Amino acid sequence: MKSNGRIPNHCNRAMSWRSSGHGDEVVSEHRTTGWDDVTANEAVRDGAGVAGNGAETDRADTGMSRRRKGRAGFASVVAVAAVVLFALAAALASSLLPASSGLKGDTIAVAASVIFVTSYLALAVGRVPGLSIDRAGIALVGACLMVASGALPLEDAYKAIDFNTITLLLGMMIVVANLRLSGFFALANAWVARRAQRPLVLLIAITAVAGVFSAFLVNDAICLVLAPLVLELTLGTGRKPMPYLLALAMGSNIGSTATITGNPQNMMIGSFSQMPYASFAAVLAPVAAVGLVLTVALIVVAHRGEFPSDVKLTEKTSDVRVNRVLAWRAVLATGVLVALFFAGQPPAKAAIVMGGLLLLTRRVKSERIYAEIDWSLLLMFVGLFIIVAGAQHVLLTQDVVVAVGRLRLDEVPILTAVTAVLSNLVSNVPAVLVLRPFVESLKNHNTAWLVVAMASTLAGNFTIVGSIANLIVVQKAAQRGINIGFWDHFRVGAPLTVLTLVIGTLWVWQ
Repeated sequence: MKSNGRIPNHCNRAMSWRSSGHGDEVVSEHRTTGWDDVTANEAVRDGAGVAGNGAETDRADTGMSRRRKGRAGFASVVAVAAVVLFALAAALASSLLPASSGLKGDTIAVAASVIFVTSYLALAVGRVPGLSIDRAGIALVGACLMVASGALPLEDAYKAIDFNTITLLLGMMIVVANLRLSGFFALANAWVARRAQRPLVLLIAITAVAGVFSAFLVNDAICLVLAPLVLELTLGTGRKPMPYLLALAMGSNIGSTATITGNPQNMMIGSFSQMPYASFAAVLAPVAAVGLVLTVALIVVAHRGEFPSDVKLTEKTSDVRVNRVLAWRAVLATGVLVALFFAGQPPAKAAIVMGGLLLLTRRVKSERIYAEIDWSLLLMFVGLFIIVAGAQHVLLTQDVVVAVGRLRLDEVPILTAVTAVLSNLVSNVPAVLVLRPFVESLKNHNTAWLVVAMASTLAGNFTIVGSIANLIVVQKAAQRGINIGFWDHFRVGAPLTVLTLVIGTLWVWQ
């Protein structure tokens, strides 16, 4: 997430202090050199003129920046309008031209291509300059245009939505909401704080907790819950938050590789492949475990000064508010849910049933649970399913299948590379949807799906915008005045991604 560009209050105070300090030095110098009052006043006026010129320069720079943003926003709005008009023109052509007309099919195919490309481009950027629309809105608009242009009939759009994925994600969100509202995560944070006596032990604990929780409870939700707690813990013990926040983001990404419920793309893959939960975990959990070890090692190498062996953490405990009844209830439900997963129950069914049962309580209003659910993420998934289905319906010809087949996606290293690159270009969830028709046509599609799950998730650590989990941690850190820049993440995330992808490829390929 990008920062809002505001200067924190402490920065304003610092700049005021420097300005007033400089002024005091000038006045003092004037007095000691014997300048008369007129000369002193002229000097003050000159200084004020310089300051005024500086302020005018800043205002001019700000004005130029606003004008550039305004031009970019205008261009984006024009482009969006052109796409909408083109989609409506395709709809008009489909209704006026005879079904046998080649022009009708070509018009719809071009419209579907334009909608697909522009939607994915906007999703990759995360916004549309000049418009107040987020990824969920982009996906919904793209889906509506696919239906409006005639690329996908409305009945087929309903069928394109994978309700197993939506149901599983909703059920897991309800479970995580109950754990958070009960105070369970705060209690776990306090437990770690009491036992981590050394900075390195604290780093290992944060990485392990993030990885294990993310394996079963969706990595984005875990980062959203744990990021403020990690910030409070590190600042309270006098440590630099950045390495520990990197451990949270990267550990959650890697840990989520282990199971079907670790992240949204794995949930989709579990639904598409109908692979047993235990079989999925048996292959990818070892990759996640090795990845967590590498995460700790690379962070220690990149931030050597933060982990001296002779420093002992000073414990600063604060009262943790926990509703013990709700906490035990949520923990028990989570344990039963994980057991059902490994017992072979359909994940979507188990998750939504357990989530529904957790709503039966007198201690917390249902509205508070609903407020914790990321409805925009669910909406984005619905839109993405329809966008991809529309593109496949019109554009996935036999020639395209043959052309993609020449890439030899049945070879694990090639599929890993294609998935990792595509995930960094358009994000992991859209990448999985694009690859779906080609993976399902492969002979050993279960192995192929495991490769896609592994590569699309591990690729999220490559850059700071590689996954939503990264952006959540960066945003939470910025709210506390901690800036995690591109290079801060990249110098750990890039080698970590390459190493884990190589290890994962060799493991699945064996």
